[in-house]
Amino acid sequence: MYFDYSKVTQSGTYDKIRGLVSFVFKHMYKITYVGTENIPEDGPLIIACNHQHALDPFIISNSCPRVVHYMAKKELYKNKIAAKILVKLNSFPIERGVGDMDAVNYSCKIVEQGGAFGIFPEGTRQHTYKPAPRGKSGVAWILRETNADLLPVSIYTDEEFKIGTKLTVRFGKVIKNGEFEFTKAHSPRELRNASAKVMQAITELWEEGHCNE
Repeated sequence: MYFDYSKVTQSGTYDKIRGLVSFVFKHMYKITYVGTENIPEDGPLIIACNHQHALDPFIISNSCPRVVHYMAKKELYKNKIAAKILVKLNSFPIERGVGDMDAVNYSCKIVEQGGAFGIFPEGTRQHTYKPAPRGKSGVAWILRETNADLLPVSIYTDEEFKIGTKLTVRFGKVIKNGEFEFTKAHSPRELRNASAKVMQAITELWEEGHCNE
């Protein structure tokens, strides 16, 4: 699938849609955000979160002061209207299951230019509430190539996603890139270990459950 990445640009549309989403979420869901002070104000950043619902990117961006770029499965871009909206939200397509290096390399470019990139290491939405025990290697690959830090995030709920659903979104402490212990060997084991570390951080946040505030 050909995609013109030059179309993915920051615009006023992003802030307008985020404002609309914030208004809708306030009236549809009971969302508590914890740890937003852990979000770096600037600089290269990878944001990794568990994935339960199609709205997850909006839930994260709703409380993040920074513009966050996301990948989205290429099937969503077959509809011209949906594709136009996604691009305005600084999202871009990825063909899953084939090692889409164009999308991965563009992700690295975003981060290397000082941007924030959001990723769901599980690779797809989970039908159980708990995060998957293992993540895909894509997040580790981007961490290694960009030398960026990682911000772990969890979205917790113990009920079906519907109007009135209670959600707790936790932003953890930033994990410095050096903690992943990448070497020049670029071994598959390093990627597996890094992916496991990312998922462990997400799961630990998730296991804290709902905020009682």
